[in-house]
Amino acid sequence: MPKALVNGININYKIEGTGEPLIMIMGVASTLTAWYFQTRVFKKYFRVITFDNRGCGDSDKPTEHYTIRTMAEDTAGLMEHLGIEKAHVLGISMGGMIAQELAINYPDKINKLILGCTFAKRAEPAGISEELPKMLGYEGNYSYNDLLSVPPGDIVTAMAKLAFNKKIYKLFIKTVIKQAAKKMDFSGISNQIHAIWKHDTIDRLKLIKVPTLVITGNADSIINPQSSVVIAKRVANAKLVKYDGGSHAFFVEMRKRFNSEVIAFLNR
Repeated sequence: MPKALVNGININYKIEGTGEPLIMIMGVASTLTAWYFQTRVFKKYFRVITFDNRGCGDSDKPTEHYTIRTMAEDTAGLMEHLGIEKAHVLGISMGGMIAQELAINYPDKINKLILGCTFAKRAEPAGISEELPKMLGYEGNYSYNDLLSVPPGDIVTAMAKLAFNKKIYKLFIKTVIKQAAKKMDFSGISNQIHAIWKHDTIDRLKLIKVPTLVITGNADSIINPQSSVVIAKRVANAKLVKYDGGSHAFFVEMRKRFNSEVIAFLNR
């Protein structure tokens, strides 16, 4: 796959299909291959651009701490490299945070925006689910330093366990995570986690003016589903959709419904 030199680093990316451009931004520790169940459908309707965020996959992994704003600048730089003036943008989890910053700071680059299972601020008024820190050994008050004391590999494993329903995790995901962990650069993932911890757009969401779909599963054990309610209330005329029983990985486990929802929204 090709790479683009943007914002001082090399970004690994892939383009599939034709039509209006659709930029898809994945979550923490995940590469562009995690979009498999979406790209094989969306490429029939759109020019789909996926990529590895800085810190994972085949993109560069700078050693300094990242910010969500910096990763939004990476995305904007990739669009410029590809000659894309305006695109639909779909972000999941950390990717949804990046998409928020992109829409706030580069409004002219966004056509329609989709924010999946994400939050605007870690601790106010919803943010991270209580299940994640509990699985990492923390309950109640905990600090960034507490989280940093947990090996990134343990964090990724905990998130994988919580992201999917138990049956799917045991049958498929557990083995996949073990294999993927062997290739992961955990320093890069640690920097992504740092960026998530510092993410805060709560008072700037009102600056997002493009048509926006906010979508989540109401059984998300990583990001509090109430976070999507908060975002939808603060983004003008945003549409909120919640899937009953949907996990953090609802876009995989409920992919037919999710894919149809996205296509309908973008084509509306």
